[in-house]
Amino acid sequence: MQLLHQELQAKHLPCHLPADLHPGAGRRGCFLVLLRQPVENEEAFASVNLYMLNLLASDLMLQHKLGEKQSPRQQQSWSLQRLHAGVNEGAMADHTPSLESSQLLSPDIPLLAPPHPPNMANGEGPQQVILVQVNPGEAFTIRREDGQFQCITGPAQVPMMSPNGSVPPIYVPPGYVSQIIEENGVRRVLVLPQPEYHPGGHSPLHARPPHAHLPAFLPHPAMIPPPPHPMYTGVAGGAADMVSQYIPQYHAAHIFSEQVLADSHAPHGRQPLMHRDERASKACERLQKKLKERQGGAGGGGGFGPSKDRGSSPPPSPQKNHRGSSAAGVPNGVGGKTEHERAIAAVTGKGKQTAPAKPDPCTETEPEELDEESEALKSLLSTIGKPTVTDVQARTALLTWAAPVAPESDESDEEVQKSPAKPPQPLSYEVTLSNSGKDGKYKTAYSGEELTVTTEDLRPATDYYARVQAVCDRLQGSPSESVSFTTLSCEPDTPSAPRKTSGTKSTLALQWKAPCDNGSKIQNYILQWDEGKGKGEFEQCYYGPQKQYRVTKLSPASRYSFRLAAKNDMGISGFSEAIDLCTSGSVPAPPVSPELVQAGVTWLSLRWQRPAGSPTEDEIFYVLDMEEEGLGYGFQPRYDGDELSCTIKNLHCSTKYKFRVLAYNAEGKGNPSPVAEGRVQPNSFRMSWEPPSDDGGSEVTEYVAEISEGSNGALWELVYRGPALEYVCDGLKPGSFYQTRVYCISEGGQSPVSDTLQVQTPSVPPGPCLPPRVVGKPKAREVQLRWGCPLVDGGSVTSCYSLEMTLRDGAQAEEHREVYQGPELDCTISSLLPGKAYSFRLRAANKAGYGPFSERCEVTTGAGAPEPCRAPHVGCKSPTCAVVSWESPPCNGAQVSEFRLEWGAAEGSMQVCYSGTGVSHEMKGLNPATIYFCRVQAVNVAGPGPFSDVALCQTPCSVPAAVGVVQALRESEWGHVEEVGPPSPSFCLGLWWDPPCDNGAEITSYLIDLGERQPIAVGTVHRYVIQHLQPDTSYRIRIQALNALGAGPFSHTLKLKTKPLPPQPPRLECTAFSHQTLRLKWGEGPTKPTASDSLQYQLQTEDRNGSRFISLYRGPCHTHKVQRLSESTSYTFRIQAFNEAGEGPFSDVYTFTTPRSPPPPLKAPKIERLDDHACEVSWEAVPPMKGDPIIYTLQCMMGNSDFKQVYKGPATSFQVPGLQPSYEHRFRACAIRQCQTPPDLTGPYSATVTLSSQRSEGAGPGGGSTMSAAGARGWG
Repeated sequence: MQLLHQELQAKHLPCHLPADLHPGAGRRGCFLVLLRQPVENEEAFASVNLYMLNLLASDLMLQHKLGEKQSPRQQQSWSLQRLHAGVNEGAMADHTPSLESSQLLSPDIPLLAPPHPPNMANGEGPQQVILVQVNPGEAFTIRREDGQFQCITGPAQVPMMSPNGSVPPIYVPPGYVSQIIEENGVRRVLVLPQPEYHPGGHSPLHARPPHAHLPAFLPHPAMIPPPPHPMYTGVAGGAADMVSQYIPQYHAAHIFSEQVLADSHAPHGRQPLMHRDERASKACERLQKKLKERQGGAGGGGGFGPSKDRGSSPPPSPQKNHRGSSAAGVPNGVGGKTEHERAIAAVTGKGKQTAPAKPDPCTETEPEELDEESEALKSLLSTIGKPTVTDVQARTALLTWAAPVAPESDESDEEVQKSPAKPPQPLSYEVTLSNSGKDGKYKTAYSGEELTVTTEDLRPATDYYARVQAVCDRLQGSPSESVSFTTLSCEPDTPSAPRKTSGTKSTLALQWKAPCDNGSKIQNYILQWDEGKGKGEFEQCYYGPQKQYRVTKLSPASRYSFRLAAKNDMGISGFSEAIDLCTSGSVPAPPVSPELVQAGVTWLSLRWQRPAGSPTEDEIFYVLDMEEEGLGYGFQPRYDGDELSCTIKNLHCSTKYKFRVLAYNAEGKGNPSPVAEGRVQPNSFRMSWEPPSDDGGSEVTEYVAEISEGSNGALWELVYRGPALEYVCDGLKPGSFYQTRVYCISEGGQSPVSDTLQVQTPSVPPGPCLPPRVVGKPKAREVQLRWGCPLVDGGSVTSCYSLEMTLRDGAQAEEHREVYQGPELDCTISSLLPGKAYSFRLRAANKAGYGPFSERCEVTTGAGAPEPCRAPHVGCKSPTCAVVSWESPPCNGAQVSEFRLEWGAAEGSMQVCYSGTGVSHEMKGLNPATIYFCRVQAVNVAGPGPFSDVALCQTPCSVPAAVGVVQALRESEWGHVEEVGPPSPSFCLGLWWDPPCDNGAEITSYLIDLGERQPIAVGTVHRYVIQHLQPDTSYRIRIQALNALGAGPFSHTLKLKTKPLPPQPPRLECTAFSHQTLRLKWGEGPTKPTASDSLQYQLQTEDRNGSRFISLYRGPCHTHKVQRLSESTSYTFRIQAFNEAGEGPFSDVYTFTTPRSPPPPLKAPKIERLDDHACEVSWEAVPPMKGDPIIYTLQCMMGNSDFKQVYKGPATSFQVPGLQPSYEHRFRACAIRQCQTPPDLTGPYSATVTLSSQRSEGAGPGGGSTMSAAGARGWG
C-alpha cells in the first residue's frame, strides 16, 4: 500500500487511501478501495484509474509468463465490467465483489473454440468485428489514437475489428454453460449461468489460461503492450451509430487478444494500442468523432458523468436481449453476471456491421421459461431448407421454399421434445441475396408470408447467392443454406449521351463511355443525328466498335442533336437521351455608322445596316450606344435588339448627340461602328472641334484639318487651315469612307494630331443604265435581254434592277408594266405575242433607292405557231360514218400549211387520222352507239399550234353485232339450264355463247339455226339445251341476236354430234362361292381391263335393311368377288352398263345364297398312355354353330397302314384299346357339323400326333419301360 502511494505521488497523481485500509493490501485491493471513494476531480480520477489498470494488466501478463503458483489470496480476480461501474459516490458499491469472494478458473475449464475466419474476398484480407455488449449501468474504456482514453456507458454495443481475421478463444467460468446460436449468418456465443449452480461469489474473468499456449484474459487493449499481430480496433459505424438507447452511460466490458508477448509486462503498459491500416484508421476517426458529438450533446463531455442507479435501469430479460438486437449487433465477450445478464459474442464477416433491430417491449414473463421457449422456437425456425431457384431470366428469378418442420427425434431428446411442432404465430420469411460471394454481404430482397417470390431488378450475367430466414413474432431463426444461380445475359444498358470533346465551325468530335454489356461483349455502337433539321427524326451517322467519332461537313453556328445506342449478340439497347451540340461561329463584322433618318425636337430616328459578309441564317442583334455632349458619361446603350432602326426619345432640344452601333451573335460581340453625329450629306459634311484643354501657355493661332479617303488612312490631304472651329468638307464621293483629324498651331509649335474621326457619306441612287440589248434572235413568245451595270453606282453596290415593258400596237401603246425585278444582269421575258413590237426600259437601285430609267429598246418578236382552232363540228351520216369540219385560226405571222385531225374512242388515246390543207374529213368504219372524241391542230412554218378543244359525238344505234363465241355446254351443267328433268346426251345438245354488242339497243332474243330444221327462238339467255334430237347424229349450229332494230348477223358455224344410246345391262352369274365369298361374272370379255375399254359396269347390292342398293364395283372388268359374307345367307344384286353415251338401265335383281360353313380345324389332340395296350386321346371342343350340334371323328394309323376311324361321336376324348407296343400309332381328329338339313359338313383334320413304340423309348428311371407321345406332325 505504501509502495502504491509512493508511485502515485511520483506520477503526480492524487491518492486518497483510507486510513483503515489493511497494510498488506495489494494493488488490486487498493484499486477497488479507490473506486469506492468520492470523486472530486473526474480528470484526476480517470488518470488514476487508467494507471492502475495498466499496472494490473502488467501483473497478469507477468504471472502468465513465469507460470508461478499463486495462493488463493493472490489469485483473486474481478469483473472488468464492474471496475468502472460505480464512479460517482459509490453508486455501484453494492455490486463490487470483495477480494475474498473471487475465485480463479481451474485448468479443466472447457474451452469454446472460435469459428473459422472468413475466406478472402476481393483480394482483401479477412476482417471480423467483435461486438462488445455493454449492459446498463456499466462502462467500457478504450484508448483512441491520440493517446486519450474514452469511456462508453451502457447499454451499448462497441464494435472491435480484427484485421487478421482471427477470433479470440472464449473461456467458460465455473457455473456457466456456453451455447452457440447462428442467426442471419452471424455466430453468437451465449454464456449463461447453470440453473442448479449457486456460486458463493462472483465469477472471475481474469485467470490463468487452461493451456500454456493460449493467452490469458486481458482487461482492455489499451492496457496491453503491442502484440505481434494486430489487435481489435474500433470500427466506424459502431457505438456512435447505434440507437440512442444504447449509449446513455459508461461501463466496463471485456476485450480479448490472441497472443501476448513475453515482454508484455513493460512498465505502465503505455505502448500504442495497435498498428492500423489506413482504412481502419479512418473508420476509427469517424467513430471517435461521432462519440465526441454524442457525448457532448448528452452533457457528459468526455469525462465520467454521473451514472444511473443500477436499480433504476434493470438489466434486460433474456427474451428482450434475444429479440432486441439483430444478429450483427450481438456483442462478443463473456462475464460473470447475475442470472438476468448475458454475455453474447458475435462475429460478422468482412468487418461490416448490420444495423440493430428495434427492441421489443418488455415482457412480464419469467426469464427462464421465456428463454427456453424462445430457444426452442428458434431451433424450429432454423430448420428451414434452402430455397429453389427456377425461371431465371436476365433481371428476374423465381424463388420457392418450404416452411420449417420440426425434426423427428428420440423420446430421450429433451430439447427436441420441448421444441414446438408448430409455431405459435404465422411465420414470415425474409429472403436475402448476395452478389459478392457466398460469404459476402446479403441484402434483403423480400419480406412476407408467401412461400414464393419473384426477385426483380437483378443484374444480368451475375452470380447470386440466395438464402431464406424464418421469422415468428420478430424472433428470427438461422438463415438457410445459400443457393447459387446466375442470371442470363441480355442487351446492353442504355448508354449515356455522347459528349463533345472538341469542335470547329464545320466539325464536331464526340466521345462516349461504354455502358454495362450485361454479360455479352459490346460489338458496335450506333450513333444517330437529326442532320440539323430539328424535327426529331434521326438518321444513322456512325456504326462501329469505336467510342469516338468526328462528324464533318457541318454548318457554322448550327445546332445538331445526337443520340447513342449499343449492340451486342443479345440485341440493341435503348437510345440515350438526345443531346444538342452546336458548331462554333464567328462574331459579326463592325457595321457602318448609323444614319440619321429624321430628327425632331426631342427625338432622333436612326437606322443602320446588317454587317457585310454575315450569313443570312446567323441571328444578329444590335446595341446602339449614345453619348450626350457635355455630360462626360461616355457612350451608354440605348437600344438592344434585332431591328435595323430605332427612334431615341426624351432627348434635349438643340443638343448634340453621338451614336455608334455594334453587332453581336451567339459567339460574342463585334467591334463598334464609327461614330456618327449630325447629318452627313452625300458630297459633304460639317466637322467641328473644340480648343485644346491646355494651350501650352500661348494662344492657338490656327487649326489644321486633314482628311483621308478610305479606312486605312494611308494618304492625308490638308483641307483647312485657319482659326475657325468648324469646316465643311465638300467634293466628296457618295457612299465612301473618310477619316479626319485636327491639330493646332501656336507660338510654341504644333500639337499632336487628334483622334481620328471616321465618317461615311450616304449613298445616292445610281445613275442611268445603258439600254438593254437582245441576246440572240427574238422568239415568237419570249425575248432574252441583257444589260450592264450603271456607270455611276451612287456610292453603294447596285442591288436590284427593274425592267419595264410596253406593247406598241399601231398608234396606241399600252402602259408600262414591270416584267422583272432582281439582282441579275439578264432575264428572259416570256408570254409575249408573236410578231409584235415591244419597248423595254431599265433602271438600277441600291440602298439609297432607284435611279433614272434608261433609253428605250425596241424589239419585235418572231413569227409563231398558229393560234388554236375552234372545236371541230361532227355530223353522223350513218351508224358507221361521220363528217368532221373545222375553221382556220389566226396564223401569227405565217400562213397555215397543214391541218391535223386526231380521232379516238377515248379522250386520252386519240390518234392522227387526217393531215392536209382541207377543212373537213369523213370518218368511216365506226361502231354504232359509240362516243368518239376529236380535235384539230393548225401548222405553219413556225411549227404546230395548240390543239383545239375536244369535240365529241355519238353514232346512232344499230342491229346487234354477230355472236362471237359459241361452244358446247358440258353435260354436268345441263341441269342448271332447264328444269325439265335430266336430259340425255343421246337426244340433247347443250350450247353456251357470249352476248354480242347490242349496238345501243337492248337484245331481246336469240335465234338458233340447226340447218334443215326450223330455227329455235330463245330469250335473252346465254345457255340452252336443244332437245328431241336423233342419237349419234351431227348438227351444224349458228346463232343470231335480235333487238328492236332487227336481227344481227349469224355467228360462225359450230358442228356438234349427239351421243349413241346407252348400253343394255348384261346377265349376272355366280361362278364360285363359299360360305364367306361369292364370285360374280357378267358379259363376255377379258378378265383384266384395257385402256381402250369404253364400256363399263356398275355392280350394286341391296343393304341389310332392304331399303336401298349400294355400289360394290364400278369399272370395266367382267368379274367381281364379294367377300366378308355370312354363311347360309341370301344376297340380292343388280348390274348396269354405261359408256360415253350415258348410263344404261339396271338389270333384273339376282339373288345368290352362301352355303353353310364347315367346322374349324382342331388342334393336335393330346395322348395319355394308360398301359401297354391302351391310351386316351383328347381334343378341344367346338361350340355349336348356329344351333347345329358338333360331333367328332378320331382316326388312327398303326405303322405304315392307312388311317382308320376308331371313334365318332360328341365326346372330346376316347380310350383307344388294343395297341401294339411294337408299332407307332398316329392319331388325328376332325369336327363334323350336323346340319338340320343334310348333308353334314366335315371340317379339316387336325395335325397328327404320334405315340412312339416301346422299342424306340429309353428306359425309365426305375428301369421299366414308359410310353410317351411324340411330337405332332401336320396332316395334309
